[in-house]
Amino acid sequence: MTNNDILKKLRVALKLRDDDIVKILSLVDFRISKSELGAFFRREDHPKYMECGDQILRNFLNGLVIHLRGPMPKKGENKVQKKSNR
Repeated sequence: MTNNDILKKLRVALKLRDDDIVKILSLVDFRISKSELGAFFRREDHPKYMECGDQILRNFLNGLVIHLRGPMPKKGENKVQKKSNR
């Protein structure tokens, strides 16, 4: 299974549009245009087909985590203080 296949299957499973994927990638400061993105979803025998590299898939997965869970809190923030049982 190629990176392109993984990206396609995640796109379908999560019902993502090209705009959504571009926004998800921008969450990790990775810029890509819709036309570049469209090249990953073409068939392998298409002249404008492009292979999805590891860096793009890695950034998409990292952005997807932020998109679904929210940004990771910085160290020292949002710590739940324990209540004393007195």
